[in-house]
Amino acid sequence: KLQFLYLIDDTDYHTHRIHLVTMSLHLGEHVPVVPPAGVVVVKEVRAYVVGDKKTEEKSGGAADCHAQAGGHWIVDTPISNPMSVYPMYKASRKSWGIDAVGSMIVQVELTNGMVGVGIAIAGEPGCFIVEHHLSRFVEGQDPRNIEFIHDQMWRATTNYGRKGLTIQAISAVDLALWDALGKLRNEPVYQLLGGKTKDKLPVYATGIRPDVAKRLGFVQGKVPLPYGPGDGDAGMRKNIEMLKAYRASVGPEYPLAVDCYMSLTVPYTVELARRIDKEVPGGVKWIEEHLHPDDYEGYAEVKRTAGHLNLFTCGEHEYTRYGFRQLIEKKCCDVLQPDITWCGGITEARRVCAMAAAHDLPVIPHGSSVYSYHLQFAFTNCPIAELIMLDPKAEKVAPYFGTLFTDEPLPKDGYVDLDPSKPGFGVTLNPDVPLRRPCARAAGQLRTREDLAEKSAKRPRGAEWLGSVAKLVKLDK
Repeated sequence: KLQFLYLIDDTDYHTHRIHLVTMSLHLGEHVPVVPPAGVVVVKEVRAYVVGDKKTEEKSGGAADCHAQAGGHWIVDTPISNPMSVYPMYKASRKSWGIDAVGSMIVQVELTNGMVGVGIAIAGEPGCFIVEHHLSRFVEGQDPRNIEFIHDQMWRATTNYGRKGLTIQAISAVDLALWDALGKLRNEPVYQLLGGKTKDKLPVYATGIRPDVAKRLGFVQGKVPLPYGPGDGDAGMRKNIEMLKAYRASVGPEYPLAVDCYMSLTVPYTVELARRIDKEVPGGVKWIEEHLHPDDYEGYAEVKRTAGHLNLFTCGEHEYTRYGFRQLIEKKCCDVLQPDITWCGGITEARRVCAMAAAHDLPVIPHGSSVYSYHLQFAFTNCPIAELIMLDPKAEKVAPYFGTLFTDEPLPKDGYVDLDPSKPGFGVTLNPDVPLRRPCARAAGQLRTREDLAEKSAKRPRGAEWLGSVAKLVKLDK
């Protein structure tokens, strides 16, 4: 029903529609999703860390690319970062705990014995979230109901999640489910997402040796910015000198990008872009993650002011479709860079790709290796992939996840391909990497399909539910 109300002021007549009906479209009960008896369901969810920190370093970092031994370029080379404003934390990124949380590996075991594997940076705190909270939405459920499972995990953690570690924990579970589903259907994940949009995927390399990247056939080199605002004008001059040296090592035509790891300000970024344009022959393809991830207005201002000089990219430390919607709507960047192991997993990343496609924005995920490769094969607006060179000196190709997997696919001559005969993500956990399950549950704590059926049968419904408040709350008249 609609009722019209006419309001009169001194200048005009205004017509307002007052809706007398509720605006919910839940016009019938959404019956809970309970798998039929006899189908393959999730038997158990398990969350692990890699032994101890020394073991993690010896394994090449496992799920945490920053968990490297001392002297590695990624932790002990001057790299501008949010803590660079504090002199005592400049020398090494490990000094302020960039690797403090550490790897988490999630296994989703099905009732037919198949096991899916997902990873994230979440450590022991993430293991607790997975085992004692998220598992209730996964165990006993049909692994094909990934969208349903993901939505329940996300909604149930809103009060303490939304971004950061909680979403990273959800990401690992989501990736393990996709891996398990691929194995159940005997197909690679990219086939589940719609199949290939490219026969092989071009890859660029991140490290301190763009000359090596070029020699190895990578389509672009990306380097870290050494100094930030805390190093003053002298730091800016050194940045330009270093970028000139990098440019000289690869020539004027080879694509070069620079990563600023959330460490700059709007004025500093604009000046950096202008000086690169004037002083570095060939300039750079893009400047990456120059501001704090939550400074959406700052990102938009930089792009408005200096967007004609080079591309600007961000999103590595952004989470869920809602965060990426902000980046898109505010026109913060030219390229979105979600990390598939952090942003919400494949389920959320495919939403980001779809939103970006509607705005003609490319999506070039951060790191993520095989977990991003499958997504990028399946979406046309994912033109190139990233490989972070985790060789200690960035002089040769090394697996992004160290020795965690026995068969992580590696780029060759600047391209990566995926074996179509390998289902799921196509990687195998290395049994020689010791895993520890800090939040293990007893068998009686695992949930089953029958538990879901019982919970569904006891659900509140209809008039009884709508009258429950009146029964429980007695008000004085």
